[in-house]
Amino acid sequence: MELMVPVKDGEVWAEDTGGPDGPGGPGGPGGGAPPLVLLHPGVADSRVWDRILPRLAQGRRVIRYDARGYGRSPAPTASFSLVDDLIAVLDHFDVPRAFFAASSMGATTAVGLALRDPARVAGLALLVPGVTGNPDFVMAEFTAEVGRLAQAGDLAGITALVKRTSAAAGTGDDPVAQALIEPVIPAWFAVHPHQVPDPPVFDRLGELDVPCVLALGEHDHPEVVRCNEEMAARIPGCRLVRLRDSDHFPTLREPDAVVDLVLEAYAIARQGS
Repeated sequence: MELMVPVKDGEVWAEDTGGPDGPGGPGGPGGGAPPLVLLHPGVADSRVWDRILPRLAQGRRVIRYDARGYGRSPAPTASFSLVDDLIAVLDHFDVPRAFFAASSMGATTAVGLALRDPARVAGLALLVPGVTGNPDFVMAEFTAEVGRLAQAGDLAGITALVKRTSAAAGTGDDPVAQALIEPVIPAWFAVHPHQVPDPPVFDRLGELDVPCVLALGEHDHPEVVRCNEEMAARIPGCRLVRLRDSDHFPTLREPDAVVDLVLEAYAIARQGS
């Protein structure tokens, strides 16, 4: 089921696979099996999950959505918070508690929710995650170059830069990653004036008390790799997985490994529900 979900001063596109954990099933209100919620990175929209969604949805209720301005979601026209939007989506689907498989920007949002409202998070599978509040994770050269290209109006240059930085494991022209990256560059500029940063959480990672696996890509940007290592060390009981053939697109590079680690972490979380 695909639909537009109302959020504060706007709406987002979302998809709910339903299934045995859908409304009225064991994963619905009052049920036992938590739905699996997929959150996309800032370098792609929810299509980044297309390749593995059918396997994740076998016997499970899966929900995914496009953040404001990404994919099929309209650009924001008023201030908003990514965590607030996530809560609005969960409430719309009557999901009191969920397991989150989240990549990069989406992982930042999932961690933010876990620290803000722990009762809503059954577990976390964090893929190449970002995090707010890490003073060593600034990617100054990348940010400065994006700013220079933006000032020159060179969106093609920004796309090429993001591809070089995020898709290092790609081969040739890598049309799949290119097709994901290109549409989100304009989204960055549409979203930036309206997005209210969520609170810094890096120094609070030790407060997380849910089953957690964190997967980093060995071919990712070195600053992201270091940040991911630090995050895994700070999260109590977190299992760190190193994806040897992945960059910032693990669902494209190693889809089978991603499915396995998500479902293993989901099974552990479900046992604890």
